Amino acid sequence: MSHRNAAVACTAAAAAAGALLLAPSQAAAGPAVGPAAVGAAGTLATSAAPPGLLSAMQRDLGISPAQARQRLVNEAEAGAAAARLRQRLAGAYAGAWVDGPDSAALTVATTRAADAGAIAAAGARARVVPHTLAELDRTKAALDRAAARNSPTDAPVWYVDVRTNTVVIRAVEASAAESLLRASGAERSRVRIVHAPERPRALYDLRGGDAYYMGGGGRCSVGFPVTRGTQQGFATAGHCGRAGTSTSGYNQVAQGSFQASSFPGRDMAWVATGSGWTATPYVKGAGGVNVQVTGSVQQPVGASICRSGSTTGWHCGTIQQHNTSVTYPEGTITGVTRTTVCAEPGDSGGSYISGSQAQGVTSGGSGDCRSGGTTFHQPINPLLQAYGLTLKTTTGPEDPGDPGDPPGGTWTVGTVYTAGDQVTYGGAVYRCLQGHQAQPGWEPPNVPALWQRA
Repeated sequence: MSHRNAAVACTAAAAAAGALLLAPSQAAAGPAVGPAAVGAAGTLATSAAPPGLLSAMQRDLGISPAQARQRLVNEAEAGAAAARLRQRLAGAYAGAWVDGPDSAALTVATTRAADAGAIAAAGARARVVPHTLAELDRTKAALDRAAARNSPTDAPVWYVDVRTNTVVIRAVEASAAESLLRASGAERSRVRIVHAPERPRALYDLRGGDAYYMGGGGRCSVGFPVTRGTQQGFATAGHCGRAGTSTSGYNQVAQGSFQASSFPGRDMAWVATGSGWTATPYVKGAGGVNVQVTGSVQQPVGASICRSGSTTGWHCGTIQQHNTSVTYPEGTITGVTRTTVCAEPGDSGGSYISGSQAQGVTSGGSGDCRSGGTTFHQPINPLLQAYGLTLKTTTGPEDPGDPGDPPGGTWTVGTVYTAGDQVTYGGAVYRCLQGHQAQPGWEPPNVPALWQRA
């Protein structure tokens, strides 16, 4: 069963599966708030994908125009279905991913065989595995702590791989991986060492993807335009500059300066721009066409993702792993996402976007856009949260705009929410299903892809 049918299947099976999904009509009594609730694809505005984005997906993923359009719909619905299942499975949840040319197959892993029926009822494939996602995350965290004491340049990449239910260490030298593992004290049975010759490096050298230049030399790329109160600016990579570093724009006109920067550890920064620069809700797509940004919902493993950068322009690929750690010559970065999208020096800081959802800013990688490569991006939501920034977004034709004052509660526009967070709204309690930054039109009763009534 594909994701586009998952919502129907889940609603029909809710009673048998322990109310796995709460359809809008099943909510507890109370007045409706705002517009009618919409599906995940509608919330993420997949129909707004511009031709340039779809063409790049076809080129880089080897799929047809119809598959590109359907893939965005399926990935949106898969993310919502997986998020609901994660709540249902609780501590037994072991991850989820999508497969197929149009991402029609969603697999959800669990450590309990008894969960298979509920997973199948939600339109997904069940895989029973030995380790929970929480256990794998703890194992990776132990490796992160060990790397902080001694960055392993010959074992530069490690991540939680939900497909194999292991923590993978990609190493130039197996001995370096073994040393890291011993120093971490992590359980060996959860770790898999893979030989890989790559040595990632940071990609040195107000529209997402446009070039900017640092006062001390070098070029990077704008990630996503943002605001902080009335101040406008953009998010980018931390390795591009330190706090106080001045910048000029793609046209060499004075632009602004770095306000905060973190690297290594994380690879995040933001630049405040002068009055001559206006933040827009766009990323530079193929041929310079604007790609609109409507939100920041993180997409699942296997989903399509595209990158805009000032050196190589617009390229697409897929999400390989979240929660990756990578060691560059300057030190170890944690919490990044690994992708198959290519990049080259100068693309650093540039935009990663899935459909219309901002995903992150380019950190580094290996390879190039002639022979292919692997890249890593700093997820956008932790960056927004760390610096108190608001992503600049554009509203679709069905978005009601400013809904006015909310009917009481703790949910607020501009707050970055992570999966599992709870808020109140309209006298009810809601639990966050997918990480995102709240915006008008995404009130909890209106977006069941993002919020579930507790």
